[in-house]
Amino acid sequence: MKRYCLTLNLKDDEDLIAQYQQLYEKMRIEIEAAIIDSGILNMEIYRIDTRLFMVIDTVDDFSFEAKNNLDIKYPKKQEWESLICKYQKILPIEKNYKKWVLMNTIYELNSW
Repeated sequence: MKRYCLTLNLKDDEDLIAQYQQLYEKMRIEIEAAIIDSGILNMEIYRIDTRLFMVIDTVDDFSFEAKNNLDIKYPKKQEWESLICKYQKILPIEKNYKKWVLMNTIYELNSW
């Protein structure tokens, strides 16, 4: 299993952030098939202020490129991505205009 951590910013507007969180409750079930079929086994998204942090655990042969190619086959996933763009903001460090940016591990403790 592989683990990835990603981050993105939301637009700095509390009303938009509240709407964004409500969208997850409404659309979540309809897009979960696309997420699971891409090889993502577990996904968690955390928020503090305007910053989101996502942790995904995947199958060993997972790739973001394959996931993006598979997402095209799910109309609800495409609808979802179009809908949430109005809430999300590309990080200034991201040169390729990706919304979610992969984070680097700087410390890890495994005590098992």
